[in-house]
Amino acid sequence: MAKVSVNKHQPVYQMPTNPAAVRTKKYALPTKKYITIAMRYFFKTQIKWVLLPVALILINAILGITGVYPNYWVYITVFVGVALYILFWVIQFTGITQLAQYKPMFEKFSYEFDSRQILMKINQKEGSVMKWEQILEAYKDKDSYVLVISKGQFVHLPFTIFTSEHDIKVFERIMKQKELLKAEK
Repeated sequence: MAKVSVNKHQPVYQMPTNPAAVRTKKYALPTKKYITIAMRYFFKTQIKWVLLPVALILINAILGITGVYPNYWVYITVFVGVALYILFWVIQFTGITQLAQYKPMFEKFSYEFDSRQILMKINQKEGSVMKWEQILEAYKDKDSYVLVISKGQFVHLPFTIFTSEHDIKVFERIMKQKELLKAEK
């Protein structure tokens, strides 16, 4: 990497580029879109916990119908508990959009994808490298790709930032080779 000095206190490294890489237009993730995607992924990963409130309601209904222990407080408690749990995570994901340490997630980046790595470029001389191994999973929505890094971190790539249909196909092929996207049947 060639060292390009912006100021004497903080060196910036020029990012190597691959001529065969898929390049995108600059894109910044809107905070509302981030919260929507984060909550959708959260619900997808937490679906198994839906059984707990359902089981509590069913047990209480059986106890109420049989007359062993009739009450209504369990219904209210379960509803309030679920609502508070969801509200907690909405606040967490909303808070992430306000924290300084997460501001880079919402900056404008252009991306370069190849089979080795993902380059996230702020400009021609600044950016960062992400290895494909850091991606836990990926999925395709109706208008975008989402590369999940962790519960609250992901890369959102709308189809509109790709420069051509060919680039989308090459990107999808790379993701299938990395076994992040399942091959369509």
